[in-house]
Amino acid sequence: MPLHFTEQELAGRREKVVAELQRKGLAALLIFRQESMYYLTGYDTMGYSQFQCLYLGDDGKLVLLTRSADLRQARLTSVIDDIRVWVDGADSNPGQDLWNILEEEGCRGRRLGIELEAWCLTGKRWDNVRTAIEGRCEYEDSSELVSRLRLIKSDAELEYVRKAAALADDALAAAQRLARPGTPEQDVLAGMKSAIFRGGGDYPASRFIIGSGENALMVRNFTGYDTLGTHDQLQLEFGGAYRHYHSCLMRTILTGEPSRLQLAMHSACCDALQACKDAARPGSTFGDIFSAHADSLDQSGFGEHRLNACGYSLGALYPPTWMDWPMIYEDNPVVLRPNMVIFMHMILLDWDQRLAMSVGDTVLVTANGCETLTKMGTNLIVN
Repeated sequence: MPLHFTEQELAGRREKVVAELQRKGLAALLIFRQESMYYLTGYDTMGYSQFQCLYLGDDGKLVLLTRSADLRQARLTSVIDDIRVWVDGADSNPGQDLWNILEEEGCRGRRLGIELEAWCLTGKRWDNVRTAIEGRCEYEDSSELVSRLRLIKSDAELEYVRKAAALADDALAAAQRLARPGTPEQDVLAGMKSAIFRGGGDYPASRFIIGSGENALMVRNFTGYDTLGTHDQLQLEFGGAYRHYHSCLMRTILTGEPSRLQLAMHSACCDALQACKDAARPGSTFGDIFSAHADSLDQSGFGEHRLNACGYSLGALYPPTWMDWPMIYEDNPVVLRPNMVIFMHMILLDWDQRLAMSVGDTVLVTANGCETLTKMGTNLIVN
């Protein structure tokens, strides 16, 4: 069985969820997030593009409802014994199949927790589930129940995070080597991806962001690629992934001599990043990190060019994004604790001058502060 954690560790995670269910008086948690399924059972699939649900009862009982295509996947990658299949068809209603499981487990008339914040639980699929359970069960949004537990990484998880960080460094080294005038952006991407896969890494949960020239201001993945010019800016946001755990970096690489403004923007980003790292210590909040980011960039004179969020938690994630809960934004009250893994990105976008600059690192919260996981430093890269 290709489990990436011991059965004891997986069982310990489920015990924490069960204890929380019992404390809240919930009969079961209906799990729709693939990240939660992987975290609790090892179940590893891309089949969450279709309807599937993992039932976890307040007695620890597990039942997976999925499609026939994922039956063997679940058997091979997870500790789940009870796997039910809903059948594809024009009149299929997996919400009713899920209710049959709930009825069987004695949930009628009881209260359920449901992961409503989940990619596979589309509006139509939720209508099927809601129609099947309303009047039979009460329910509440429990989207953060497993997510809060996933915030604190175990020693085994941190081994994977550190491997992901080393792969991200390899990707940055490849980009630094390749990002030169006359090089197509696809060649840079190919070199970065190759470094990760050759290093034993995985597909990342997000697409890499790459853009040169004016496109460097978009800070989003988009189709259509360019070739680097002689005085150009290349925006990169990328991450190493190992066993689905991520460590991300963000850098702007320049070709040709940087202008005085570009040097000032880079210096401001580095100062802000250091301020955020100084704020990232147990007992502080995600909102405190954002305040450090905003205050630093405002004081540097670049406040109008910053964004309204500057990072987020990282962990074992699946497409479409490696952005985990919670984000770093103003007044976010979530408290930092040791063994949280956080990606901080300082981004300046000057539309009038058509200039972009960014610096971002992944850090591990420690007992007294935080540890930067990259070994590459934050010096401005100029080719």
